[in-house]
Amino acid sequence: MAAPREALERRPFGRRFLTDPARLFQHNAWDNVEWSEEQEASARSKVQENSSQLLPQDKQEEYEVNAKRYWDDFYKIHENGFFKDRHWLFTEFPELTPNRNPSQNRESVHEFSNKEKSGNEVLGSCENGRCSLENRTENQLNLIKSTPKICTDELSTQQCGELDQSDGDYPGSSASYRILEVGCGAGNTVFPILQTNNDPGLFVYCCDFSTTAVDLVQNNAEYDSSRCFAFVHDLCNDQSPFPVPDESLDVVILIFVLSAIHPEKMQCIVNRLSRLLKPGGMILLRDYGRYDLAQLRFKKGQCLSDNFYVRGDGTRVYFFTQDELDDLFTTAGLEKIQNLVDRRLQVNRGKQMTMYRVWIQCKYRKPAAPQL
Repeated sequence: MAAPREALERRPFGRRFLTDPARLFQHNAWDNVEWSEEQEASARSKVQENSSQLLPQDKQEEYEVNAKRYWDDFYKIHENGFFKDRHWLFTEFPELTPNRNPSQNRESVHEFSNKEKSGNEVLGSCENGRCSLENRTENQLNLIKSTPKICTDELSTQQCGELDQSDGDYPGSSASYRILEVGCGAGNTVFPILQTNNDPGLFVYCCDFSTTAVDLVQNNAEYDSSRCFAFVHDLCNDQSPFPVPDESLDVVILIFVLSAIHPEKMQCIVNRLSRLLKPGGMILLRDYGRYDLAQLRFKKGQCLSDNFYVRGDGTRVYFFTQDELDDLFTTAGLEKIQNLVDRRLQVNRGKQMTMYRVWIQCKYRKPAAPQL
């Protein structure tokens, strides 16, 4: 699986390259790792094997109908302890720190990187089709006991809809830079943005399918309703309103989110999100790539359709190619800024294990309005 030509330009992904195999276990990770033809053939064979037996249709429908319950259960069990805070976002996506000068950005990213490195760096394993390599090793977010009101599915039509329809009166309407994170989980993207971006004109929206996840965000000590608005939202329900009007957002973030949705519904969702962007606004995505370790670890009987699987906890995941994502975004009228594969070799030095990860990172922009 040779690296594409664009990979030569993706220096922010990392600068640690394995040139001497004897040094394999000297570091926890190596960047921009090219696969041999034998390795790619082996991965293809594993996928053919684990997808040779599809789940019965009635079971597939059950996972679709009960998707919200499975994600609620996930966050009830793990709360905010499963994923690490994603401070790497500011290196990969400088659009999230629009009004910071370069020296401030470097200092902030360096500061957060040091905090992350000070924690337990031992890599986890893959169980139930979910790799714990991004898991948090210690709880860094303090919860408070009070529970503010949230915009739930039941209230969304009444509350979020009214906010959208009133004359310019919606949360963050006076902000000069608006970011929406879709699939916010427990806030591992939202809170680093609020901590790092000191732009007084910034307002961050975040939503999740899971009521439990949004509860965790709003119960967090870092939650600031003057800079952030969290709400429950079902992306697959095109009648579920957003609390902002069309063409009001500068950035939409999709971090390991689109892969959790049924492939047949992805295009409609990307279309809806693109309508929320201002001309010149961008969608930023990072998600699972084809033949990622997590895909290869699935067992026969967990496959729903081509490259779409159900984990042991009932949540689902799809593994993309660059072309598939390009088709989704360009069909929605967006133009490609970046579409890169991040192939990373992660190493568990204690167990002398190697783990090959494949992620895709994209930036797609809404064309600027034509000048009259």
